[in-house]
Amino acid sequence: LVHYRALIFPLLIRQGKPTPFFTFVLALLFCIYNGYLQGRSLSNYAEFPSGWLKDPRFIIGLIGWLIGMAVNIHSDHILRNLRKPGETGYKIPRGGMFEYVSGANFFGEILEWFGFALACWTIESLAFALCTLFILGSRAKQHHQ
Repeated sequence: LVHYRALIFPLLIRQGKPTPFFTFVLALLFCIYNGYLQGRSLSNYAEFPSGWLKDPRFIIGLIGWLIGMAVNIHSDHILRNLRKPGETGYKIPRGGMFEYVSGANFFGEILEWFGFALACWTIESLAFALCTLFILGSRAKQHHQ
């Protein structure tokens, strides 16, 4: 599973504010630890019944994860294309989920990881979804203001 925000998105942005090194290191450590935690949880401790892939929790969670990822990727596309080369200043994004929420990219990622938590049905995946909600929710509130 490739983490879109950490690995793909940085390669797609044209320019932007530089990320402080300390912030980068903290984010990297969090992603490494969380990836280990999720992988270890699912491969060593989680027990799923034989019909789990047909269970409504898995199906709804998978659909939520897919919709969240699509919203996240589409919203980032809108954000990357807000300004023409050389333009600066703040612009309000329009289109997609930005018509309904001011932080559509944050909303998409939160939905994505709650879908993951529902599909996995583990305490570790729920903990990650809640961390995502609290961290991105506070960032979304700041961006909205």
